[in-house]
Formats: sequence, C-alpha cells, structure tokens
Amino acid sequence: MNIVFIGMPGSGKGTQAQKVAQKLSLPFIATGDLFRSQIEKQTEIGQKVKQIIDAGNLVSDDITFELLKQGIQDFDISRGVVLDGFPRNLNQAIILDEYLKIDKVININLSETEIMVRIGGRRTCICGATYHIKFNPPKVENICDICSKELFLRDDAKEESIKTRIEIYKKNAQPLLDFYRQKGVIIDIDGDPAIDDVENEINQKLGL
Repeated sequence: MNIVFIGMPGSGKGTQAQKVAQKLSLPFIATGDLFRSQIEKQTEIGQKVKQIIDAGNLVSDDITFELLKQGIQDFDISRGVVLDGFPRNLNQAIILDEYLKIDKVININLSETEIMVRIGGRRTCICGATYHIKFNPPKVENICDICSKELFLRDDAKEESIKTRIEIYKKNAQPLLDFYRQKGVIIDIDGDPAIDDVENEINQKLGL
C-alpha cells in the first residue's frame, strides 16, 4: 500500500505518517528529512533549499522530486511506502502519479489558530534538542535541559513565515485534494484532538 500524508504545517502529519509506516512495516520517506540531510551536508542544493525554507517558501517541484526519487532508491518499496511532504501541489501529484500508484491519501485538517500555536511555540537548541513552550517546555525558561545553552526560534517558525507557509498551502491544497478525490483515495482526518486520538481515527479508517 502506497500512502501519502497531506496537511498544513504543524498538522502532525509527519508524526502520524511515521506511526502508520511502523504499524505496516513500510519505509517512511519525508521530503523534509531529505531537505535537512542536504542542508546538513552543506551541498549546493542544500544551501538553495535552506534559503527557500527559511523564507517560508516551498522548494521547486523538480528539486523536490529528484530528491524524492533518490530517497526512494534507498529503500525496498515492493510492499509499499509512506510519503510525508510530497506531493504538495497538483503538478507534483501528476508527476508522482506517473512514477508511483497512490492507494490512500490521509488528509489531516487543522485550524490556522492551532497551527500558529503548534509551530510558533517550537524552540530549538544548537545541540539539536527541541522543545515547545506549551507542550514540552524546558525546565528553565528558554534554556536547554541538556547543554544549558539558550534556545532559539527557527526562521521557519516565526509568525510571518508561518503565515506565508499557510497561504502557500491553502493555494496549492485544493487542486491537489480535488485530484485525489476524483480518484477516490482521500481519507479526511480531524487533526485537532490528541495525538493518540488522531492515530486511532487513522487506523480505523485504514482498517488497521
């Protein structure tokens, strides 16, 4: 079963996609991870990707799909694969459709207010530790529990960047969802409840 997870930034689709992949023993491929890998390696494409992401914009279709194909080649997807972060627009869906048959699309819905809370509350440390001021705060405000360094707000978690990401998502999402609705593979999920409740709804609708 080839499954795609779709949802606004902060909707929890990455978390839920990993849970489904683990439950079905399928490879999990997130374009965000592919991007971060290139950024950490400081490759030429990684530097371009970082500039785009920091501005709150989406990486171009050709770059994203090329990285995705490279990522897929590292796994055995004969039994299926779980994709997070691709496709993000109609053009990407059409490109993917020629490469891989998608069986189910999990569409996680979340209010914009909740998105601002979830993403805007994230804090990061240079040691790699991550926190959330509401859901997972450090013991001492704005100080890392692990290395005692001051936490910072990533550029892509700043308010203006979040708003840009939401607007881009809304612009691209409807044609993308229409494409998959016509194929009858969309499963709509309410992303507002607790993580476990969202997971249960997804499992139930997937028949797991």
